Amino acid sequence: MILTPVMLVVLCLIVGLGRAADARGRLVGAVRDAARAASLAPTPAAADQLARTTALADLEGAGLECTHPTITTDTSAWRPGGRLHVTIGCTLDLSALVISGLPGHRTLSADATVPLATYTSYATS
Repeated sequence: MILTPVMLVVLCLIVGLGRAADARGRLVGAVRDAARAASLAPTPAAADQLARTTALADLEGAGLECTHPTITTDTSAWRPGGRLHVTIGCTLDLSALVISGLPGHRTLSADATVPLATYTSYATS
């Protein structure tokens, strides 16, 4: 009888940590997809827009309850043989699991770098 509240708290903690780990995996998948899609764009501006669109669609499709996602695309090495870097930041809502001792919100981030094709001509604007 005394162990019941302790076991309930431990169970909530395990569920909360599992939910955070699952969210991290989905975020990594979204940033990887966004970077790959952006690397196929013809210009840096198009790459930024394509990364943003792809990331938001992936986050929504994955059912990730991400509040205020931030998506940044680094196109400073935009040239044949260069690279593209995308970062996504996401605040995960854990308020339903407050009893577990986890904070109400947790900020996660993930990034991905992909190479640009060596023998492709890229526009710079």
